Parts: sequence; C-alpha cells; structure tokens
Amino acid sequence: MRTSKLTRTLVAGAVLVALTGGYVAGRQHWQAPIASELLSDANAAPVANTQNTPNTAPRMLVPDFSQLAEQYGPAVVNISVTHDGKPSAARGSAAIPMPPGMDQNDPLFQFFRRFYGAPGNDGGGDGSDGNDGSGGPTRSLGSGFIVSPDGYILTNAHVVDDASQVTVKLTDKREYKAKVVGSDKASDVALLKIAATDLPTVKIGDPSKSKAGEWVVAIGSPYGFDNTVTAGIVSAKARALPDENYTPFIQTDVPVNPGNSGGPLFNLNGEVIGINSMIYSRTGGFQGLSFAIPIDMAMKVKSQLQQYGKVSRGRIGVAIQEVNQSLAKSFGLPKPMGALVSSIDKNGPAAKSDLKPGDVILAVNGTTIDDSVQLPEKIADMRPGQKATLTVWRNGAKQDVSVTVAALGEKRDVASHDDSTAHGRLGLAVRDLSPEEKRAAQVTNGLFVARVGGPAEQAGVQPGDIILSLNGTPVTSASQLSDKLKKAGNSVALLVQRDGQQIFIPVDLG
Repeated sequence: MRTSKLTRTLVAGAVLVALTGGYVAGRQHWQAPIASELLSDANAAPVANTQNTPNTAPRMLVPDFSQLAEQYGPAVVNISVTHDGKPSAARGSAAIPMPPGMDQNDPLFQFFRRFYGAPGNDGGGDGSDGNDGSGGPTRSLGSGFIVSPDGYILTNAHVVDDASQVTVKLTDKREYKAKVVGSDKASDVALLKIAATDLPTVKIGDPSKSKAGEWVVAIGSPYGFDNTVTAGIVSAKARALPDENYTPFIQTDVPVNPGNSGGPLFNLNGEVIGINSMIYSRTGGFQGLSFAIPIDMAMKVKSQLQQYGKVSRGRIGVAIQEVNQSLAKSFGLPKPMGALVSSIDKNGPAAKSDLKPGDVILAVNGTTIDDSVQLPEKIADMRPGQKATLTVWRNGAKQDVSVTVAALGEKRDVASHDDSTAHGRLGLAVRDLSPEEKRAAQVTNGLFVARVGGPAEQAGVQPGDIILSLNGTPVTSASQLSDKLKKAGNSVALLVQRDGQQIFIPVDLG
C-alpha cells in the first residue's frame, strides 16, 4: 500500500466498476434537512418491540447537502496546469495505459483518452494530447477554492509543482491566468492570485472542533468533472503519515480522486475545515481513505506566502518517537502520552539546552502534547529566536527545559569482534565498543550487539546495533548492563543506535 497524490490516475480496469457503482448509488434518494448530525424522526411513535414488527424500522435521515453545494460551490475552482517537459516525480504524474488490446476504433477508446489519459497525457481530462513522449508540454488538473474576493485561491503545492502556466476556471465558465504567489512543499499548500474582484468566497472553520464520525463534504474536479460533490464522515484526526513531518491530517472516507487535490473539505455549517490532499490506495484511485490538511494550518501558511512569498519554520533539532504502552511503563508514565526524544542533533538548538535523550516532552509553552505527531507542528509554528518552554518527564517527575528555536535546513559499517558477554534475560550478546568504533559512531559510550535472541529479538533489536542506554541511564559496560537488568521490572526501554539513527525500543521481559 502506498500514499499517493490525488493527481495520480486510477487504473483503467476499475473504471467500468466505478461507473456501475455510481449508477447504483445514484438511484438512492435521501430527503432530509441540513443538520449537524444524524436526525431521528421526532414525530414518530417509539417502537416498543421491533422483533414483532419486521416491516417497521427506526428511520434515520441523512443530511441534504444541496444547499451547501449551491451556496459555496461557486467558490470552488478548477485548476489546469501546463508543465514544460516531462512530468515531475514529485507530482506523482503517471500516464495510464489503455486497456490491453484496445485500439483507436474501439468505442471506449475516446472515453479513456478523454478522461483517463492516453499514454503521456497524465490523465489530463480535457481531451488534450499532452506529452507525446518527445518531452513536450504535459497538463494536469486540480482543484482550489477562493479565500478572498480579490482573487486569492488556496490549493495544493503538488498541483502547481513545476508549472509553466496555471489556468483557473470558475463555475460561471470564466477563465483566468493565475500567478503562483508562493508554494510550500512541506505543508503541500500553495497560494494563487487571479486578476478579478467581487468573487464568491468560502467560510473558514475551526478543524479543532470537528469530531470523528461527523459528516463532511468535498467539492472538487475529479478527473476534470467540475464542481463534483461527494460526502462522508471524519474517520480520524491528527493522523501522521510517512514522510509528512508537520501535518496532522484529517482522515475521512469522503470519495476523492485525482483532480480533487486542493479542493475544500466542508463541515455541515458550510465552513472549510481542510484541503483535500492525499489518498491511501493500491490502485491510485479512492479506496476509502482520504486525507485533508487542516485549514488553520493552511491559513498560517497562506499568510506567510502572501506576506513573504515563503514559509519560515522553527526547529529545535531533536528526533522523536511515539510513546506506546510499553515505553510509558518503562519510563514510569501513568499513560502513553507525549513525544519521546530519541536523539539530539549535536549542532541543533536542543544540544545547547538541558534536554536529553530519554526525555518525554509533555507540553510546549503550556500546551499539552498528547501525541508525538503534535510536537513538530507546535515547534514549526514558532518563529526562529523564540523561546520554547518544554515540560518534560525525566526520572519519574516533570521539569521544565528552555530551548531557543532556530530556523528549519551515512550508513557506517561496524567491525565485529566476538569477545561478547551474554545477557540471558534480554537474549543479547554484547561487547564494549573499541575507541575506533566510538569515533565512527560518534558516541562516547555504548555496547555493540554481537548476537541477539529471546525478548530483545522479538522487540526488534538487531546484530550490529549499539545500545546507548537502558531506561534512560547511559550504558557504559557489559557488567553495568547486567546490574541494571537485575533491578529492572518486566519491561525496559533500550536506546539503540542503528545506521547513525537513534530510537527507543521497548523490551518485554515478562
């Protein structure tokens, strides 16, 4: 399974299935007023015994999204982008081949060509030939929404990545050449400007007030079908994705597809709470998981792009990991919470503070960090030079550490000797590091893992790892490790360095 940008095209074999499913769904008919939650019929008499009335069931009404779409649909735009040369890998552009055996005389040939792209067409959706394979221009589609009457538009950065020309089309068929004011790849947010006034705009909402299970609506241009409305629910909040360091995504089950990128995600009050950005898919098409950038985060990026043309972020120079139940138990935390500091950049701001590996960051400037995914966003929002007061958990108690925020910018082979000491409770055979190995690994202490088995192997410790600490206490010798293990409980946390990276590994000794 992979995470893919919405501009990736759906495999051709799924098209007819999708069309059939769309027909069946289209035959269903719901009638209900717009509401913030599912409504029951207030006038219906209570059902005393549903087992005796098989033909009678409690009636649940689904919200009617037509008023929302009618009022705010005009503020959603179609974005057509022309790229010079071959598609960028960052855009995830990949032409969809025609179904095997299909030739130009097949009745479905033009359908696939128009809406899903001939080879090299990047699923342009507008009938253009796009790149003919000779390195010529390519075209792609996306969505956006107007945030101010004077023509400022938000979309995804990957929609306009490497664009030579951006065209914005409104629902009233007016078209404008757009200027890319700024694009921030880290958040995948871009700001466009068109020369127009008195434009319809969206309302900006507060995504922190949304809850899992609430109805949400997406409007966009999947495969070039302008102003398409789809609905679903919020599946989860503050969702972390691989390689996405700063964005606590809103996860939904709203059907979104290539071309929906950059479009708005509405709550039932008609407020935008997110920008549809990604799908999680095996095929490149929607499979029940979609992800949106919280709009409050996007608006902060918009302000910086509008004012400075770029985004400045803070950093403190630490690597963190999630605190699970085993790690919480090892560190004496009452429950899994916070962000565990696994390593500190020796040239970063945290190295100049009292912060240490093994500290669990519980709050930043008084704001609680319930999950590790919240910390990067909090630090990134701070301006370079600003002081961050970190509340950390260390040695079974809380304490404050002050760090000055800075601006955000190789594997090694370890020699193997066999004079190792076995530690049966962990299942490890370890030895002291030689001076050369310490210099190569850039550490002052630690034990080299020569062999591994038992609980340590089950936890993920590997031969060649360097054990730096146990339950936050630096490990300096094999005998010291043995002494610590004798006093340990049923669970320990090992700080391990592997390929230059440090990570805490909880080991269940029970």
